[in-house]
Amino acid sequence: MSALILDVMLRFIEHHNGRIVKKTYLIFVRLPFVMKSPLKRAKEIVPIMNKTSTHLRLFLTCAIILLFASIGNATDLEHVVEVQKYNRAIHIMAMLLAGFGFLMVFVKKYGRSAITATYLLVSVALPLYLLQDSLGILGGSGSEIDSLILAEFAAASLLICAGAPLGRLKMGQYMLLGLLFIPCYAFNEWIILDHGFGLISPGSFVDTGGSIVIHAFGAIFGLGVIMTMTTKEEIEISIESDATSDRFSLLGSMILWLFWPSFCAALVAPELVPHTAINVILALCGATIATYFACIYLRGKIDAADIANAALAGGVAIGSTCDIASFPQAFFIGIIAGALSTFGFAVLQGKVEKILKGIDTCGVMNLHGMPGLLGGLAAIFIVDGINKGSQLAGIGITILIAIVTGFIAGKIIAMLGRRTAPYDDAEEFDLKPEFATRK
Repeated sequence: MSALILDVMLRFIEHHNGRIVKKTYLIFVRLPFVMKSPLKRAKEIVPIMNKTSTHLRLFLTCAIILLFASIGNATDLEHVVEVQKYNRAIHIMAMLLAGFGFLMVFVKKYGRSAITATYLLVSVALPLYLLQDSLGILGGSGSEIDSLILAEFAAASLLICAGAPLGRLKMGQYMLLGLLFIPCYAFNEWIILDHGFGLISPGSFVDTGGSIVIHAFGAIFGLGVIMTMTTKEEIEISIESDATSDRFSLLGSMILWLFWPSFCAALVAPELVPHTAINVILALCGATIATYFACIYLRGKIDAADIANAALAGGVAIGSTCDIASFPQAFFIGIIAGALSTFGFAVLQGKVEKILKGIDTCGVMNLHGMPGLLGGLAAIFIVDGINKGSQLAGIGITILIAIVTGFIAGKIIAMLGRRTAPYDDAEEFDLKPEFATRK
């Protein structure tokens, strides 16, 4: 239809001004005008119309309107939405590799291993989740791009989990962790979000951005792993950082901060994307401000690890209600999450590790566990008409599945042995002589 209108318009103009034919042809045929904004196209057309007679301008106006209308009608809205989702999927991929990767290099002598483990974990998680989704073992997403985004969510939860035993696993064990984690994650996701076994009523559990299903599950699974993957000798080894490792960790945190709105808005309805993005940004701002003040109050000075981690807690906590909460509610959730996370790093972590007899290297319970649970509980007070029983049941089921399967996974991984030198690249990497650790 659009081609027919264009042909008629060009033939009509041809009898009035040969130069206009050429210019109009260049604008509409030679240039990829479909990819340009309407405003830019209008700016290109106006000079041509000003040189024509009144009748010709009238004809051009009507023809252009019909042309753009036919193009709009021909556009498949679903394809446009999928392209938008693809853009957000690439943002999430940047979070997985650059964001999580750099965030975990804070351990001074373990940077190469942390980045390599990130590569391997993502490379295991994505195809494994896509495989089970395509087979429909635990349901299916239906759309290819939705399946990719859900696979990225699973990979994010796996990276969260891996942060707990970080530095105490061999590379092969990280890969085994991914193979064990993804089926457990998909199983919990199926129960909570897809009405598995009929335990949770369809659509009654509110967790748009994955505060519970992604963040809390990954953190608690990681706690189950470290209960069986931490030796007495490893407990006594201090985890050191330096100026370089702290800077890279802060860089990773900034990348995560930057793309977190896309993470939460990845699968929301198009009309809710702006509201969701602003909510996430406000929650992150609230968490960042609260982290600074809480850090000063609890430690007396700013701690780089607190800023790199707790500043992100707002994005974790707002996840459940990112498309529903009001702007003030989102900012308040961020403040509470940032303060809670900083308190966890500064006060609770050492006490919890003594109870569990395991080391949470990255403090995933402080960044993802507690703020994630906070976000899931906050939905009870924010979402009108929410089924409180289903929300609480979903949280409880997630905690139970995560801790049990994490503990079992830790037992299996431990069968492959232990590292002889925790938190040190030298055990598995071929380092230059000046960087190698003396044995």
